Amino acid sequence: MRTTISLDDQLAKQLRRAAKTRGISVSAFISRTLDDALKRREPSEQPPFQLVTVRGVRPRLGVDLDRPRALDAQDDETGFRGWRG
Repeated sequence: MRTTISLDDQLAKQLRRAAKTRGISVSAFISRTLDDALKRREPSEQPPFQLVTVRGVRPRLGVDLDRPRALDAQDDETGFRGWRG
């Protein structure tokens, strides 16, 4: 099958150089390269992420789960309360 493709000049030079190095025509080089690329196994799709939760008690009063950084700040304040540097 004959096909026309458009390549930028730099890529065309690299293509001709690679084909010449291997001692084959540009057409054969493209054919082999595409064949190799298509034969490679596609990485299997990873299963979608699933968040596993457990049952438990409700969050502490005053804890806003939409603001997790607030928990860090609250822990820091508790930990440093009474600390003297």
